[in-house]
Amino acid sequence: MKAKLKGDRVLAGKEAVAELYKTGYFGRQKGEGLELALVEAAYLLSREKLELEMDGKPLDFRAFFEQASLRQPNFELKYIVYKDLKERGYYVQPSAEDFRVYPRGSHPGKSAARIFVRVQSERHPLPVRLIQESVAAAENVHKELVLAVVDEESDITFYEVKTIAPKGGMPEPHPAVKTEATFLEDRVIAWEAPGSETLYSRGFYGKMLDSERLQLSLVESLYLLSEGVIKVRDRKGKEMSFEEFVEEASGLQSSFFQKYLAYKDLRDSGHVVKTGFKFGTHFRVYRKVESVEKIPHSEYLVNVTPSDFEFRLPVLSGAVRLANSVRKRMLFAVETEGKIEYLDIGRVKM
Repeated sequence: MKAKLKGDRVLAGKEAVAELYKTGYFGRQKGEGLELALVEAAYLLSREKLELEMDGKPLDFRAFFEQASLRQPNFELKYIVYKDLKERGYYVQPSAEDFRVYPRGSHPGKSAARIFVRVQSERHPLPVRLIQESVAAAENVHKELVLAVVDEESDITFYEVKTIAPKGGMPEPHPAVKTEATFLEDRVIAWEAPGSETLYSRGFYGKMLDSERLQLSLVESLYLLSEGVIKVRDRKGKEMSFEEFVEEASGLQSSFFQKYLAYKDLRDSGHVVKTGFKFGTHFRVYRKVESVEKIPHSEYLVNVTPSDFEFRLPVLSGAVRLANSVRKRMLFAVETEGKIEYLDIGRVKM
């Protein structure tokens, strides 16, 4: 089958429509002929289904691959992923999100594509805003988004990315108590025994210092302060306002207020939220806790990220792998203008 390289497309005659489009679903009809994307043409060329030329001169696979790489950013990565998906038995079509992938046993014309695949090099940072835009584009048309990360040895790891609105099962975000507390050097202590014990045993806040006093983290303390549960004083006895607490805590903890916003959102939606330090994350999150004596497995690990954050793919891979190894989901809580959106990212087999 003869075809010509023109710009960033390959054009074939009308005989290609019957042989390539109607039987293999390659390319798209253009006039009486067929227009192929560069990755499709490379795949067909590698299988000797196509003879290519440019400006009247024949192109072998090497020459075409070099030309395609000049004409399309990340062409070699896209080809690696396209070839892999084809060899797994999928029908694949190039699209704005790199590829549309049809369910196994189906093809264009029989059903709609199920997955959008975005190709990414492990070396290149990935802006979280770009992921949000890609997820929104996929979910708006009822598709799944899969991130195909190609490492330096050309192995591919697939990640499913979706937005979720996690819902917890706690009947109340906190017990109806009031107590006094002091902001010490880098944490807060509630002093009164009845309130401390109730917050700990029924609200699952903090950790008891002894039988009467409760140690609270900074985000827990600000949340309880905002809810009117605790009154916080500094070490000189002056009562602290919400704004004063935020200013003090922000000097101790980077991105404190963003972490607080995520903490508040998770607590308000019925979760118990504890530090995720042992897992290398900001939080570990429980859907429901019934007693401090019998704490279940947490549902999620959560990292809080600003909207202008850029993922480093090796770091992302490590976080997702760790979450999988301890049977949890890895969520990234993206804060944008005070609102939180959760990206659920996990490895997936294609």
